[in-house]
Parts: sequence; C-alpha cells; structure tokens
Amino acid sequence: MATQVLVVDDAAFMRHMIKQILVEMDCEIVAEAGDGGEAVDAYQKHHPDLVTLDLVMPKMGGLEALEQIRKIDPKARVLVISAIDQRSSLMQAVKLGAVDYVVKPFDREGVKKALNRAMVATQA
Repeated sequence: MATQVLVVDDAAFMRHMIKQILVEMDCEIVAEAGDGGEAVDAYQKHHPDLVTLDLVMPKMGGLEALEQIRKIDPKARVLVISAIDQRSSLMQAVKLGAVDYVVKPFDREGVKKALNRAMVATQA
C-alpha cells in the first residue's frame, strides 16, 4: 500500500514540486494545505502516514500546526521542509516531534532521502 501524505506549504509552487517528488516515489497525496490551520484540519480528516510541513505560513505557522497535529496523534510522522535556516526553529520542530527536516532550496535527491528516512520511521 502506498504511503499516504499530506503536503503543507503556503506556496502552491512548492506544494507542486513536493507532490511531484512524492508521486515519483509512488506515494499517495491524500490532501494539501496552504497554512497550519488547514493542515490540522486535513490531518484530522485523513490521518495520513506522513506530513510534509513548511514552518513559515500565514494564519498558523508550522510549529503550532506540528504541535496540534502531535496532540491529535502523538505518533504522527512529520517531515519539515522549510526555507528557514534558523537552527532554533528547526531544533524546536524536532523537539516537537518532527522526524527530520530539509532546508529550502532543496535538491530532489536530498528530499527523497529525507522522505525515505521519514517513511522508514513510520513503519517502526
């Protein structure tokens, strides 16, 4: 069965790029969201195997969304993909339960490797 993924980023172009990579990896995109609030709602509705999550978004940011998603499901697997190169925000995401992170701009192979690590974590 294909890994079900929720793709969260406020930039439609980034969601499209991430979805292309996921399709190449035979993943099923169950939903996408443009802000943290939409992400929490989509997680609650679909309970995907994996979430790709941007940190800087309007309305509700990624850290708050991550916290709420992990309250809904403490075993939720979240891969942060963000342009933030601030160690403190990335480390905060890991403390809140993110399984890994990728810094934008990214290369496709780096994202694939991080997604593979995150998917292995979902099966553990």
